[in-house]
Amino acid sequence: MGQGTGMDVSRETRARLERFAALLTQWNARINLVSRQDIAQLWPRHIEDSLQLAPMIEPGSRVIDLGSGGGFPGLIVGIVRDLDLTLIESDHRKAAFLREAARECGVRARVLAERIERASVEPAPVVTARALAALPQLLAWSRPLLAPGGRALFLKGRAWSHELTDAEGGWHMTHAITTSRTDPSSVILEVRDFSPKDEGREHGA
Repeated sequence: MGQGTGMDVSRETRARLERFAALLTQWNARINLVSRQDIAQLWPRHIEDSLQLAPMIEPGSRVIDLGSGGGFPGLIVGIVRDLDLTLIESDHRKAAFLREAARECGVRARVLAERIERASVEPAPVVTARALAALPQLLAWSRPLLAPGGRALFLKGRAWSHELTDAEGGWHMTHAITTSRTDPSSVILEVRDFSPKDEGREHGA
């Protein structure tokens, strides 16, 4: 296919990414993994966008990906970084796709076909999500799944600054912002040490 990845990857890794793209295109005819209009832009809009997280995650890390959908970003990063990966996706058809794609692309992944708030999984050092929910909701979902000292990596679109303002109204957090390579109006938001501001009051502090 000769598509670019925006980062240096081996020939074998590129082949696995291309296998993933072929599988997604095949499945997308039956279930809505990405919009039909996005198929033509699958590499820059979805794969390359997701790949931006790869340099931010150490190979072999344990990662929980929320609302994995069509495999973005978790499965894509797993192809490049050989992660110990848990994908949470409540749609059973999408979960079936994720299982097949992980198997076909050689990704070590467990797929949980359930709602995020009901998922029973050991907290991980890294939680990721893309195009899933507004930041305050992402923080609420991520907190019980994040190991002490861990961090959340969220790919956020052009409304990110409004979401950050909303989240700062209800959450203590430390955050860092990296401008997206694939869309200058989007960012990668790295969040650490976050907790609800009303938590202390609830415990009588």
